[in-house]
Amino acid sequence: MSSTPPRRTALDALHRSLGATMTDFAGWDMPLRYGSERDEHLAVRTRAGLFDLSHMGEITVTGPQAAALLNHALVGNIASVGVGRARYTMICRADGGILDDLIVYRLAETEYMVVANASNAQVVLDALTERAAGFDAEVRDDRDAYALIAVQGPGSPGILKSLTDADLDGLKYYAGLPGTVAGVPALIARTGYTGEDGFELFVKPEHAVDLWQALTEAGEGVGLVPCGLSCRDTLRLEAGMPLYGHELSTSLTPFDAGLGRVVKFDKEGDFVGRAALADAAARAEQNPPRVLVGLIAEGRRVPRAGYPVVADGTVIGEVTSGAPSPTLGKPIAMAYVDAAHAAPGTPGVGVDIRGSHEPYEVVALPFYKRQK
Repeated sequence: MSSTPPRRTALDALHRSLGATMTDFAGWDMPLRYGSERDEHLAVRTRAGLFDLSHMGEITVTGPQAAALLNHALVGNIASVGVGRARYTMICRADGGILDDLIVYRLAETEYMVVANASNAQVVLDALTERAAGFDAEVRDDRDAYALIAVQGPGSPGILKSLTDADLDGLKYYAGLPGTVAGVPALIARTGYTGEDGFELFVKPEHAVDLWQALTEAGEGVGLVPCGLSCRDTLRLEAGMPLYGHELSTSLTPFDAGLGRVVKFDKEGDFVGRAALADAAARAEQNPPRVLVGLIAEGRRVPRAGYPVVADGTVIGEVTSGAPSPTLGKPIAMAYVDAAHAAPGTPGVGVDIRGSHEPYEVVALPFYKRQK
């Protein structure tokens, strides 16, 4: 175990004043919950929730060849992203294994912000720095330059509109624009990890407390509550969104994870992992890898990551994430299973929970999709 004390976000004292249960997450002291995880989860589904995501890793890439560098370093076609737009993509090793999944924002013609998962921020920074050799571009660690606050849920547009004159109606999903929120300069992004409409606000750390308090006051009338990492996990699980270290890892290529669509072989120039990923794509065509599916429990026992998925006494897969679903009222899981058992409604599928084979229904992901 590392003896380094966990890092604290700019909102740390505020979380503690709200009675948050804190936990060490990827080297950061983060709020796990403030009260009831279920209540926080349902608030995001029906009203609005406020999250501190300042542990995420922001890396700025600038310069005349910034786009060319990112096209070389990542599997997506980043050069085709318009200014003010964002793209979900991945960074892979030379052997095709996933180092991390990322969101890349194009802030200006020659300026991009890469947002990495907290647990992988240093790995991504090191890889981008190494891959920048020979490109007229600079890779900058901006993790200390930003606090990140998210407001998510059906009430979030109304809350934010009361604090900004930015054109939120014109802001599409996976887009970002600079603006001022409650007097604080921010990059306002319409992205999220909950399955709901919502916004992520990148601000200077010294402005984080003022912004959090302004959002809290603006949301009082619509039932906004502070939310921790615990409900963030159940929200993303219901929405079928992968979590690095669970659904994604260096032992899987994007094709193994069912996310081959993020790999763009038709972009200009070579990119790291191209040859291995071409092989992985061909293998997936010939011999389908295990498929990521949803599982809904018939009983009450909760499946956890690593539990075997079984059919007719044979192991056919493995649970990657599992939890009680507040929205469905039943335990749910995501699991990689053999293609022969991946069709929704496949009979006879269960999860081995400590030696007992509990029956589960195979369903297509996501478990939950918001009404537009």
